[in-house]
Amino acid sequence: MRDIEDYSRRRVLRGMLQGGAITVGLPLLDCFLNTNGTAFANGAPLPVRLGLYSWGLGMNRPVFVPKTTGKLFEFPEEIVSLEPYRDQINLLTNFTAFRDSAGLVGHVTGWIISRTGSPPSGNDLTAETWDMRVANEISAQRRFKTLTATSSGSARTSYSYEGPHTLNPAEYSPLDLYARLFGADFNDPNSKEFTPSPRVMSRKSALSAVMDDMSWLNKRVSGDDRARLDKYFTGLRHLEKQFDQQLTKPDPCPACKPTPGMAKETSMGNESAAVAERNKMMSELLAMAVACDQTRVVNMAYDDMSSNTVKPGYDKPHHTSTHEESIDEKLGYQPTCSWFVRRSMEGFATFIKAFADIKEGEGTLLDNMLIVADTDHGDARVHSLTDMPAFTAGRAGGKLKTGLHVDMKAAPLSRMALTTMRTFGMDLQKFGGGTNETSDSISEILA
Repeated sequence: MRDIEDYSRRRVLRGMLQGGAITVGLPLLDCFLNTNGTAFANGAPLPVRLGLYSWGLGMNRPVFVPKTTGKLFEFPEEIVSLEPYRDQINLLTNFTAFRDSAGLVGHVTGWIISRTGSPPSGNDLTAETWDMRVANEISAQRRFKTLTATSSGSARTSYSYEGPHTLNPAEYSPLDLYARLFGADFNDPNSKEFTPSPRVMSRKSALSAVMDDMSWLNKRVSGDDRARLDKYFTGLRHLEKQFDQQLTKPDPCPACKPTPGMAKETSMGNESAAVAERNKMMSELLAMAVACDQTRVVNMAYDDMSSNTVKPGYDKPHHTSTHEESIDEKLGYQPTCSWFVRRSMEGFATFIKAFADIKEGEGTLLDNMLIVADTDHGDARVHSLTDMPAFTAGRAGGKLKTGLHVDMKAAPLSRMALTTMRTFGMDLQKFGGGTNETSDSISEILA
């Protein structure tokens, strides 16, 4: 018989599969510490999905913010690339990210408040990002609970966290993302034949053995450790549901049409053209993953919040330019920095287009999406957390009005997150901490 004293930080849960040992590591428990504690074919309605798009270094107000609010607003130069989708987007300006007594960490504080509702502790998040709360609600039984990608060329360019210290690393190679999505373990929902993957069957069997071992351990640890184990194994339970989904013949998805040509070798450099090319491929792959019902939550990061994207013929990257380029007295903004923001907005237009180009039901995939786009600052030149912009795209299955410019009048940026989570049916009374706490949805964009 096993004794609890036999468990240590180096010990693992063990299962057996076809004569081989399967092991899963344990989280840090109190018992390891000293006393000091050192619409498918079946008739189901088409689901609403979530997409997030992030870009770094804010905006240049004179050429980003329209002069009027409401419907039929004019698109200024910096966002003119979005005009083809004017009837499918909302622009929300003049948000505030309140840091309260927390210090300002440039290019970090703003996006963490946007994604968690609270300022960071140093550089660290204090909670999971809200996209994962939605993912646990709507996508836990998909093959991928969430997918995160970037065109920056770095797996660290991700703004999605499972927990305060658990980054969801970004896919940065289009070829690798294609292989992950549509490789050997992909079950084509439109195929007449269905053969469960032996590898998935093996993984499911191994996980079942591990879960049995967990049940034994759960009876022998303290209440605090049981709470830790329960949170830790929530992820494994999600994995178990995902395996069940992969071992069941999927419902047909007429929009699911992946092709190998969607991904190809590309430069991993930081030239603006290379970033744009990667963004296009990644956007189309994420959209097809949603169309094939592989996931219902996707994250796309155009660049790092401290963007090092470079412009042809210009010797400084975007981030450096925000702090060193002078404001043009005639224009009233930094023209080179604006050039970079325009590329980010073109990238957002490309992301929207990837969903708008896929027919689904009587409309497009975009009609059944709620896409939220955000950034780290209002004016990156001075690291401001006021006058911050955000977008929505898609009608969320008819739950959102679109085509609007809304002045948020310095309201907490956390209202964007709360509105989104409530749109997905989550019963939340409030969201955010300190001055960022809000109980108000953005009623202007709700249908």
